[in-house]
Amino acid sequence: MILGAAGVAATALICLDPGHGTPPAVGRQTEPIGPGSKVLKIKDGGGAPGEAGVALAIARRARALLLARGYRVAMTRTGSTFRYGTGGNIARAQFCNRRHAALMVRIHADGSGDTSLHGVSTLVPAWHRGWTDDIYAPSLRAGRALQRAVVRATGAADRGLVKRADLTGFNWADVPAVLVEAGFLSNPAERRLLRSGAYQQRVAKGLTAGVSAWIGAA
Repeated sequence: MILGAAGVAATALICLDPGHGTPPAVGRQTEPIGPGSKVLKIKDGGGAPGEAGVALAIARRARALLLARGYRVAMTRTGSTFRYGTGGNIARAQFCNRRHAALMVRIHADGSGDTSLHGVSTLVPAWHRGWTDDIYAPSLRAGRALQRAVVRATGAADRGLVKRADLTGFNWADVPAVLVEAGFLSNPAERRLLRSGAYQQRVAKGLTAGVSAWIGAA
């Protein structure tokens, strides 16, 4: 049976992962960067100032828009604190894995010592045998779709796709995964935008449009 767009949406669960919000005592702990790896990384460095709140606000708005389109939605946190499992990025990946998500959308905002930097980028898993080889291709396609859609919805500078081999949340994922950096909180102009409900809604609309474009092409 061939499902129409509404039928595909109804079967797809989108896992939204608003970044950070981990209790500091947990965030300081370390975990292996990938299955079987001896390389350890802290669970959560805390992010840019204000990032956890901005990410959650965007995720809540995206959830409402996705639900309105007929998608099922799960969120790794719906409040200010991430408490699933043992905390950290392995737990975030496991949350989405166990729900057999069609896509894990990690929502973040950037920070830099260079306050002139601005714009949107989307991080995707680098190819690694045994870790990301099974999700690499669909994650790349999803990343392209979300990057285009968020840039279109916000008018932000397009910083493109970035392949990352060092992100624990990617390396432990068994479902396609992307991480959208929605702008720079270290840039005064983008910080004002990212803190505004109107701009958060534009980012959320972009995320939703990107998910729909990827699901429709899958």
